[in-house]
Amino acid sequence: MQDRELLNLYFRDITPSEPLSSEEETQLARQIREGDLSARDRLVSANLRFVVLLAREYQNCGVPLPDLIGAGNMGLIIAAERFDETKGFRFISYAACWIRNCILQTLSQHAWLVRLPLNRIGLLKKISRVSRRLLQAHGDEPGPEAIAKQLNVSVEMVQDTLMRAQGTWSIDAAYWENDRCSLLDELVEDEGKSPEARLVEASVHAHVKRAMDALEKREGEVLRLYFGLDDEDPLTLEEIGGRLNLTRERVRQIKERAINRLRHPRLRAHLDALRSPI
Repeated sequence: MQDRELLNLYFRDITPSEPLSSEEETQLARQIREGDLSARDRLVSANLRFVVLLAREYQNCGVPLPDLIGAGNMGLIIAAERFDETKGFRFISYAACWIRNCILQTLSQHAWLVRLPLNRIGLLKKISRVSRRLLQAHGDEPGPEAIAKQLNVSVEMVQDTLMRAQGTWSIDAAYWENDRCSLLDELVEDEGKSPEARLVEASVHAHVKRAMDALEKREGEVLRLYFGLDDEDPLTLEEIGGRLNLTRERVRQIKERAINRLRHPRLRAHLDALRSPI
């Protein structure tokens, strides 16, 4: 409980602020090279939420989340001190590597993750997706037999993988706690995205939200649903039409109009800030 209370306080302290622009990052990097500690602190503070996002990727691996965040923050500080703005990429693209390395170094001393073969980590991700799909389809938690059948692997393989990952087999405890996925949702969400890509994606969403705030309400709503910008899966034009009681063609027109408005120079400035090497 004490750790949770401390985390809640910490999360409140790092509530979202306006993301730094590319120009602001460049200026801060120059000041840091000149020994300006306040500039370093500002660059670090603006990116603390990214550390939390990356640390949560390795939650439930045998190391408390506060320790993972602390290790990631050390990596963030190192990155801030070594960032070279002349290379032409955004700070978080560079910092993500340092953050992850510091977290993995901490994990390597304590956690099971380094002892889990890569093929088992891949299977763990597939088990997560299949379990969610079966739960949604049938309304109750699937057992290892149902999961194994869907994945065309043995029941023993499913059980052993989960036991290695968690220390004990329990679909209910492993996947669903307070109506949301716990272990695998935090640990291995999207097989196709690296942790760095998800960090950059979070920054992208912040900039896109700022741009879309200037759109009409319906335009912003359509784009959010179409691109899945509110932590939901992207919807098709037909699905959006069903949700908003509009025809597919009307949804398409609203989407195109909104995208054209985002090309306006006043709004394009927010989107130009998204350029990065990732």
